[in-house]
Amino acid sequence: MTRPRLLVLRALGLGDLLAGVPALRALRRGLPGHDVVLAAPAALAPVARASGAVDRLLPACAPGRAVPRALDWDGPPPDVAVDLHGNGPPSHRLLQSLRPRRLLAFAHPGTPEIEGPPWWAEEHERDRWCRFLEFYGVPADPADLLLPPPSGPSPAPGAVVLHPGAGAPSRCWPLERYAAVAVALRERGHRVVVTGGAGEEELVARVARRADLPDADARGGGLPFERLSALVAGARAVVSGDTGIAHLAVAHGTPTVTLFGPVPPSRWGPPALPRHQVLWHPGPDGDPHGHRTDPALLRIATDEVLDAFDRLERVERPEPGGRRAG
Repeated sequence: MTRPRLLVLRALGLGDLLAGVPALRALRRGLPGHDVVLAAPAALAPVARASGAVDRLLPACAPGRAVPRALDWDGPPPDVAVDLHGNGPPSHRLLQSLRPRRLLAFAHPGTPEIEGPPWWAEEHERDRWCRFLEFYGVPADPADLLLPPPSGPSPAPGAVVLHPGAGAPSRCWPLERYAAVAVALRERGHRVVVTGGAGEEELVARVARRADLPDADARGGGLPFERLSALVAGARAVVSGDTGIAHLAVAHGTPTVTLFGPVPPSRWGPPALPRHQVLWHPGPDGDPHGHRTDPALLRIATDEVLDAFDRLERVERPEPGGRRAG
């Protein structure tokens, strides 16, 4: 007998998917017996598998953070469709076009037929989607976000990972400051590895040159997820802006120093634990997709990052393989 199918739309990036893991796991528990299909970028299939909450990934993406124009859905309509992508008519209508028997989505004036919960702009991303599911009677725990340990060894065990890139220039701290941090950490005896995603090869190379790092410790171009996951899980710490690798480090219990701007940590930050150090100079919200480094990021000095790292040196790491943030 064919199992009922549950379609979840979250066609966004790595950090978005990791922030949605508590909600995905809640759906798995709350709707047992369903075949859980996640509509997300194909490259995130290994992340979906690692979550333990997804049976199949349906490739879906759009430029930026837009809603895909269509989903390559086959067979009968979904028994349940869940909009974990957005809060408005574009994502609602996309799922409605598949004629699901039940649709879970936030309320919006443009789709008055959907009686969902209200959207709160200032809410933390993990809390938002768990509250959303609670409205529909599905218990959800925002702290249920840790991933199991990677199957392979780290390519640089114990290294400090610096990740200077992000999804937009507004969330990129200046590369010369990353290089200064790298130099200071190496002087203290730490191995430093610089990583970057696809298209960030030159950025990684420039940081590595300034810090006089060996070629083996400059890893631009986007490591395969399994290698990146192993590197992050085995790292002494990850230093980055508000981007996917910071969420991956949190998911592996790896200590982090995360530099925030233009979006505050109250919406995208890690759990409030000593192993996660957050740097943020409060001010007006900026454009998270802007083309210049946000002023809030520019107010973070190199010494602040090194001081935050020093605080991590006194923090014990959790046991590997945990399932909760606490």
